[in-house]
Amino acid sequence: MSMTILDFLREFPYTTCDTIMEYFLIEGGNSLNGDITVSGAKNAALKLLAAALLTSEPCIIRNVPDIADVRSLLAILQGIGAAVAFNKNTVSIHCKTISSTHPDYQLVKHLRASIMVVGPLLARSGEVTIPLPGGCLIGARPIDTHIRALQQLGVSVDRDDDLYAFSAKKLLGNKVVLDEMSVTATENALLAACLAQGETEIHLAASEPEISDLAGFLNSMGAQIDGIGTSLLRVRGQSKLHGSDYTLIPDRIEAGTFAIAAAVSRGKVNIHGVCPDHLDAVLNVLQRANVQYLLEREDNMHSTLCILPTTIFEPISIDTRPYPGFPTDLQAPISVLMTQAKGMGRIFETMYDGRLGYIKELQRMGADAKTVDQHTAVINGPTILYGKRITSFDIRAGATLLIAALIAQGESTLEHIERIDRGYEHIDGRLKELGAHITRHKA
Repeated sequence: MSMTILDFLREFPYTTCDTIMEYFLIEGGNSLNGDITVSGAKNAALKLLAAALLTSEPCIIRNVPDIADVRSLLAILQGIGAAVAFNKNTVSIHCKTISSTHPDYQLVKHLRASIMVVGPLLARSGEVTIPLPGGCLIGARPIDTHIRALQQLGVSVDRDDDLYAFSAKKLLGNKVVLDEMSVTATENALLAACLAQGETEIHLAASEPEISDLAGFLNSMGAQIDGIGTSLLRVRGQSKLHGSDYTLIPDRIEAGTFAIAAAVSRGKVNIHGVCPDHLDAVLNVLQRANVQYLLEREDNMHSTLCILPTTIFEPISIDTRPYPGFPTDLQAPISVLMTQAKGMGRIFETMYDGRLGYIKELQRMGADAKTVDQHTAVINGPTILYGKRITSFDIRAGATLLIAALIAQGESTLEHIERIDRGYEHIDGRLKELGAHITRHKA
């Protein structure tokens, strides 16, 4: 039986104002120890769910994280005609017909990934009207690259204030050159190209593992995509796609978050279901920081990342880059490790101009940290952190402050945890199983 939109959102409601809905109380000073398994990749799940709109046949997607962003996208899909069931990290989705080409505006405004319905709806219905998508407040995130990519496939775009009306009588394969290596623009062009007439080449494509996973899912539906994992994707358009049963890759950002949390707590944690090939840059940074770890192979793709107790951390400097560089989504969490390293560390955020706001919260906790400009921060360590009342500004900043609170002296109150729930599945319960003293409260 399909769930209603309210069913999906009841557990993870969005707030559109400054009202604090829930908060964590965290007693710091306990090392993390034990075993934890990585969830499915958030940034793949959202795109694969949107891709299921490309077929009128049922799809099953497994290893889907039970997070607020997934529930919101499922509500959007249900609102445009999809029959959806979500149970034990498995989504069954069947969009036999498209009942609306106007996705719920309020949900779209709170979810950046909602832009991913544009390509599939154009392919199925020839039109879609959508407001500028929202999401985390991490800097300017225009959709110009999406628009120009789709225009090269024969799409017309009209704008009325913050509403964008996309239309195409027929999608036409073409050479698509992206203005930048945008992950979501690459994915939107890829989704549209699968049902376009003729062949499409996407140049300057992003190459993140989540894009490769999306391409793998599309190929399992009958698409013909070559060049997966490279900056040049070739797509031979099909007249239709069929249903598929597919399992998501593990979440490399969650794996990195847990690895950093385990390391700074001086604990021993076995992180299962990690794909080490997706974490080369992250593991390299951890190694430079003198984090002690082992990798134990589970199968051809997965390993267990064993974080071992570390006494002294070495200072590191990082600059964020598109994959395979150091991921911007782990820029904030790695800052906590810098506060515990012996010397000066430096962060250079190359991708967004609003991602360093959490530095002020670390300062309040006692960190010797400062922002040089909107892209650069300097952190000196080691310093003792102290429990404070702190606020999550976005998904990754929230996880960062949660890690900081876990190693701080005394009790911390972490507010706006609904932002953490957008990207991490039941993070408080999973950390409690590792020995963290954390409780969830309603405001």
